Amino acid sequence: MGVLEKGERAELHAKNIAERVGDRLVEAFHVLALFIIGAAIFWSALSFLLEMIATGEATLHDILLLFIYLELGAMVGIYFRTDELPVEFLLYITITVMTRKLISAEDLSEMRILVTTGAVLILAVAVLLLRYGAHRFPSANPGRRPADVDAEISPAEKAAQATSGSG
Repeated sequence: MGVLEKGERAELHAKNIAERVGDRLVEAFHVLALFIIGAAIFWSALSFLLEMIATGEATLHDILLLFIYLELGAMVGIYFRTDELPVEFLLYITITVMTRKLISAEDLSEMRILVTTGAVLILAVAVLLLRYGAHRFPSANPGRRPADVDAEISPAEKAAQATSGSG
């Protein structure tokens, strides 16, 4: 019986190590991918900005594209810090893209303009509902917190938070 228990413990130990290594590899890939995406956003925004400077003018169309880059960068930053994809930012980006399309309305038919405007309205309502839902029904899991925030909390404060359930 002792040999069987020892074998089971060794198997559980090996499985535990494999899971930890797998978790570390997935986390490393996640961080690397976020850095690559962030670098691509930065590179694209910088090259667009240099192009805009070379032409000597900035149109509303150009400024809205810069906002799209800003929103993408903010989304990556939030995702990096919390491990949660902020859906609101995807909606903001989509609204901005549609607004850019509306600016070039001479290329669009009247029906296309109405459909695009209606879609922007629906997306704006969706953002409003998401914000209301997040405020009314806060998440039980607020996401990962930066390590430096935890370092500023004393052990006594952590114990108090743990007992009060507001950790």
